Amino acid sequence: MLVQEDTIAAIATPKGVGGIGIIRISGPKAEEIGHRLFKPKKYSSHLQSHYLYYGTIVSLDGGAILDEVFLSIMRKPHSYTGEDTIEINCHGGPVVVETVLHEALKAGSRLAEPGEFTKRAYLNGRLDLAQAEAVIDLIMAQSNRGLSLALSHLRGNISIKVQSLRSSLIEILAHLETLIDFTEEDIDIPPSSEFSKTIRLIIDDIEEILATYSEGKTVRDGLSIIITGKPNVGKSSLLNRLLGEKRAIITPVPGTTRDFIEETLLIKGIPIKLIDTAGIRDVQDQIEAEGIKLVWEKIASADVVIILLDGSTCITEEDMEVIDKNKGKEIILAINKSDLPSQIKDNDLEKIIPGIGPLWISAKYGDGILQLTEKIYELTMNNKRITESDVVLSNLRHKVAFEKARDLLTIAYNAMIQGLSPELTVFDIKESLEHLGDIIGETTNEDVLDRIFSTFCIGK
Repeated sequence: MLVQEDTIAAIATPKGVGGIGIIRISGPKAEEIGHRLFKPKKYSSHLQSHYLYYGTIVSLDGGAILDEVFLSIMRKPHSYTGEDTIEINCHGGPVVVETVLHEALKAGSRLAEPGEFTKRAYLNGRLDLAQAEAVIDLIMAQSNRGLSLALSHLRGNISIKVQSLRSSLIEILAHLETLIDFTEEDIDIPPSSEFSKTIRLIIDDIEEILATYSEGKTVRDGLSIIITGKPNVGKSSLLNRLLGEKRAIITPVPGTTRDFIEETLLIKGIPIKLIDTAGIRDVQDQIEAEGIKLVWEKIASADVVIILLDGSTCITEEDMEVIDKNKGKEIILAINKSDLPSQIKDNDLEKIIPGIGPLWISAKYGDGILQLTEKIYELTMNNKRITESDVVLSNLRHKVAFEKARDLLTIAYNAMIQGLSPELTVFDIKESLEHLGDIIGETTNEDVLDRIFSTFCIGK
C-alpha cells in the first residue's frame, strides 16, 4: 500500500440543506483527529472499526459543542481509500457542515483536492483506474441503463477483460523473447502460426469491444436533439408535449423564443437533451439575429435534428432554408398541426427531401407523439439493440487505448504471417501492452492521472 504522509478532509455530501451532511477524513492522522473532535455519548477507551458511534463534535479551543453526530472509523486497509478513514455524520445544514470541516482542518488535515479520495483508493490498490473512473460515472448516471453500465465497470468487467488480454500477450511475448535470446538452443517453442492465431483472436476481441462504444456512449452521456423550423410551426408546443409539462412559452406572436431552451428527458432509458430554438426567418432586430445565430451553432453540434413544418400551410422559403441547411445530418421530418386541413403532400416532401419519411403529429393534441419518440429512439441507438456483452465501452480514453493496441497488434500479426523478424513483433506487442495497461492504470503517467481525477467532485 502506498503511504500518504498527509491527511485530507472534505464534505462528502452535496451542497445545500439536507437531513445529513458527511465529513470524510482520510490519512495517517484521521483517527487522531477523530479522537480530538469527537466525544462519545458513552465512554469507550477504544472505538471499533466499522461501528457507528453517537456523540458530539467539540471545538478545539474550549470544547464548545458544535453538533450532535454519528461517527464511524474505518481502519486500513478496509476502507474506501485503503487508509484510516473517519466519517462524521452531522446535521445537513451548510453552516454546521462547514463548521465541522473547519475544525477538522484545524486539527491537522488539509482540504482534499477534487477526486483525491478515489485517487488514493487507486494508488493504494483498492481500485484500478477503470474502476476509479466508473465511480464518477456512477455519480453522474442519468438513467437506470447508465447506472447499470457504471456498476458493471465498477465491478471490474472491463478490467477483467483487459487483464485477460494482457495475460495472453505477455505469454506470447515470453515465448518470442525466449526464441530471440536462445536462437541456437534446442528449446521447445510453439510454432509462430500458433502465436499469430492467438493475436488474431485478441484483435477480434478488441474489435468486438470497440463496436460497443457508440451504444455505451449513448447510454452514458445521452444525445442532443434540436427542434428547428420557421417561427410559429409549434416548436415550443412540441417541446412541452415531449416533456409532459409547460416549459416553453407559447404565443401566436412570431419570434417569441429568442434564445434556446434545454431540457432532459428519458426515452426508453436513454437520456435525451431536447433543445427548443428560435424560429428561422429573416431577422427583425439584433436580438433575434443573435438568437438565430445560436440556432445554427446548436444544430452543428446536435446528434439529431427535428425539422418541424406547419402542415396547415404551404412550404415556404424559410422552410426550404431549414431543410437545405440540414441535409446530410440525422434528420426527423415532423409535420405539425395534423388536426388541421393539410396543405402539404407526402409526394411533395419526397421530392424536396427524399428518403426521409415524414411523421404527421399534433403537438397540441398529442397525435403522433408516440411514433415520434419511437423514431427518436431508433435514431439515437442507430438501429442497434442493447448488447448482452459483459463489456460495453463508454469512455473515450478507453476507446483510444483499445484502438492503439489493436492497430499495433495488427502490425505484429501481419509481420508474423509474413515471416518477418520476431524482434519487430516483440516491439509492437510491448507497445500494445502499454496501451492496454493505460486503461487500468498500470502504465499511466501522473499527468494523465491528475487530469482524470480533476473531473471528480471534492469529497469523492
